[in-house]
Amino acid sequence: MKLTIIIPCFNEKTTICAIIDAVCAVPDFTKEVIVIDDFSNDGTRELLLKQVAGRIDKLVFHDCNQGKGAAIRSGIQLATGDLVIIQDADLEYDPQDYPALIKPILENKADVVFGSRFAGANPHRVMYFWHRVANGFLTLFSNMLTNLNLTDMECGYKVFRREIIQSIRIEENRFGFEPEITAKIAKTGCRIYEVGISYFGRTYEEGKKIGWRDGMRALYCIAKYNIFR
Repeated sequence: MKLTIIIPCFNEKTTICAIIDAVCAVPDFTKEVIVIDDFSNDGTRELLLKQVAGRIDKLVFHDCNQGKGAAIRSGIQLATGDLVIIQDADLEYDPQDYPALIKPILENKADVVFGSRFAGANPHRVMYFWHRVANGFLTLFSNMLTNLNLTDMECGYKVFRREIIQSIRIEENRFGFEPEITAKIAKTGCRIYEVGISYFGRTYEEGKKIGWRDGMRALYCIAKYNIFR
């Protein structure tokens, strides 16, 4: 079983080496690591070339900043593993959760697995109240239209059988990727599981990028990809 790990990054100079270390330290998997730099301008690109390039399988540089969804799209096109997982370049998600995330697929119970920051007994950093409220509303709205019962639609950890994710045309360039892919996966009728994960969220001072405009875009994407597509 070969696992492709797609790491989109933009201005993550302080964390990119640490997350590569963490990904490479996960045992028991044949791994293909693909890093897509989305036109970083803080020194991340130089760090990738000097310290990371020799330790990963594929390194892609975008010619302009396009967004997380666009970076994921570039990585999916290059994936050759049996399974594909999205790994943010910050340290909010712990690669030690890979075995739990992948287990339902390995047991042939699932085709896609969503991580959840709000399920299970794993540690979670206590963060912004209104972010939690917004996330709950977006997940509820998405569930109403997909007829799924997810607890954390916006979670960045998602695992796919490669043939499934490569069969889906991803259109969103930014954080709209999450509601878009949820809607499109739901329409395939494939088997979806959800697994509780650890979560070590960042503050805005520590580099968190998602904001209220992305929340509004997520609302639009939920309606667009569930109702009008």
